[in-house]
Amino acid sequence: MIFNASEFVFKAPPQLSGARRVLIKPSASYLGSYPVTTSREMLAMIISGIRRVSDADIILLEGTADGSSIYPIYQALGYDFPRVLLLDVKDCIWVEVDNPLNKPLVVPTFWLPNVILSSDYLISVVPLKVINGRANLSIMNMLTLLPSAKYDGETTGGWESLYTLGIERVITDLYFTLPFDLGIIEGRLRFDSCGDPLRGTISEFGKVFVGEPYEVDSEASEMMGLKTDYLELIREARVNLEL
Repeated sequence: MIFNASEFVFKAPPQLSGARRVLIKPSASYLGSYPVTTSREMLAMIISGIRRVSDADIILLEGTADGSSIYPIYQALGYDFPRVLLLDVKDCIWVEVDNPLNKPLVVPTFWLPNVILSSDYLISVVPLKVINGRANLSIMNMLTLLPSAKYDGETTGGWESLYTLGIERVITDLYFTLPFDLGIIEGRLRFDSCGDPLRGTISEFGKVFVGEPYEVDSEASEMMGLKTDYLELIREARVNLEL
C-alpha cells in the first residue's frame, strides 16, 4: 500500500499479535542521517505500533560493509529504544541456509545470523534511495544481513565475492532464501547518489510504501519510473517455482 507520508501511521499487521520475536532490519550501515539511513522517527513509530498489539521481543539487526562495529552508528543515529535489543551481524552466530530455488541463480547457500531464523516476523525498513540510477529498496536492504567476513573474497571487508557473481542475481537468491514478511520504504524524502553512499541530492517525495517486499519495491520503482533488475529476476523465478 502507498500512503501520504504526512498522514502515515504504522498499523501492525494481525500476524504480529501472535509473534514472540520480531526482527527489524533498518538501513544503517553508514553514519549518515535520514535519508541516507532509516530515520529514528520511523523506527519509533514501528516499535510503538508493535507494542500496541504484542509484547514480543523486538530486535534491531544491522551490519557494516567492512565488518566494523555497528554500535557507534546505532548510538549516533539515536537508536536507543526501550526494551529493544540492538545486535550486530558480525557478533551473531552464523548458520548456512539452503536456497529453496530448484535452480539457484548464483548462490545455492547463504551464511545468515541465526537470530533471523529464530524470529517470528521480519521487517525491512529503508529510506527511498537511488544509487547510480538504480533503486536501492527493501529487498536490497537484506544484503547487509550477510556477514561480510564470509563474502569478502581475498580482500578486506565488503561483499566483493558476491558482487563478482552479479549483485542483482545474488539479491534474487537472497529474497527467496530469506523471506521477509514486511517491507517499509520511507519515502518522505528521496536520496539520489552517483555512488557515494553518503553524498547525493535530496528531494521531496512524500510517500511511504508498506507491504510484502517484492510488492513495495515494485510500486516504488514504478512510481519513480525506474527499472529494477532484481524485480524482473524475482518475477521469472516465481514463475519457475509455480511450474
